[in-house]
Amino acid sequence: MTSASTMLIQYLEDHSDEFLHNWRKSIVISDNDIYKEEVLNNGVKMFQLVKRAIVKPLTEEEITTLANKTAQERVNANVNISEFVYNVNIGKSTIIKWVSNSGIELRELQPLIEDINSLFDRFSYLAVRKYTEIKEQELQEKELYIDQTHKERLTILGQMSSSFVHEFRNPLTSIIGFTKLLQNGYPDLPYLDIMQHELEQLNYRISQFLHVSRKDLIDSTREEIILTDHLEETIEFLYPSLLDGDVSIDFRCEEDIKVLGNRDELRQVFLNLIMNSIDALQEVEGHRQINVSCDVNEGRANLVISNNGPQIKEETIEAIFEPFYTTKDLGTGIGLYICKKLIEKHGGDIYCHSDDQWTTFTIGIPVESNMVI
Repeated sequence: MTSASTMLIQYLEDHSDEFLHNWRKSIVISDNDIYKEEVLNNGVKMFQLVKRAIVKPLTEEEITTLANKTAQERVNANVNISEFVYNVNIGKSTIIKWVSNSGIELRELQPLIEDINSLFDRFSYLAVRKYTEIKEQELQEKELYIDQTHKERLTILGQMSSSFVHEFRNPLTSIIGFTKLLQNGYPDLPYLDIMQHELEQLNYRISQFLHVSRKDLIDSTREEIILTDHLEETIEFLYPSLLDGDVSIDFRCEEDIKVLGNRDELRQVFLNLIMNSIDALQEVEGHRQINVSCDVNEGRANLVISNNGPQIKEETIEAIFEPFYTTKDLGTGIGLYICKKLIEKHGGDIYCHSDDQWTTFTIGIPVESNMVI
């Protein structure tokens, strides 16, 4: 140990109370910090490390032990890590200021100041790194818990849905059947068409819960479907809702686009997207417009459904396809989730783009070249 080192250690020991007092006056500690006393104790321990480092270089373990302890306390205190970094920098500035006034010749003092700087920087880096690791671990555990809770929620929902579907679908099917018989026997009887439409909508909503209750959508029969005809049937079915919502619809689809898929599942996707558009357009004053178009490009059937309703915020676009996410007061948050799952089941994809003029849902379903005639 050099004479300068010996002199500096003695100087720091003689002025330790003054140094720590000045440091404590300058640092920031949140009122709700449960480790207020430990912040001060850690300052004392860091001061001791500085004195030891002047004698000989510290091992990584010596620095890491205090850094890890401090990081864990900062996490538990649930305060911003910037407070810690600020307090460390205050400590470094204060001690270097005192060291500079020790009376030791600058040529001998400079290497010691560099060692002190290096110690504080290393300590700060290790503590912040550990803090980040702990925070990331907590986030992963939280996400795992949310994911597990979500799965449990889906399981419970599945059990409820199974019972719900069993209890409601049988009488609903009977009512739909008898309504059709009434329509055949009394075609001029008023309101039967409205009843039939609302019953079909109720049946569709029940089917949504049946789909979302299953962990994986089960295999279903597929057939060759003429996309144009299928979309026209869906739009015709929704005509009362379009009329009631004062919505105009423009349908342009290339003729004879054929896809291989499940008719009911694709119909459910089309119904959901158009019904969502109708609902969104109720917030629009003036002309309300839905455009539906489809074509084939590079072996894919592309369906585009647009409306001139309110813009969906960019940060919301990705979330709208997550289960239980909804912006509607009485929404279930499962409609678009089911749409995504059903389209993916058909080997396709669905995405949304929204600006201040149009909100557009685009569906792509792969088709074989010989499926288009």
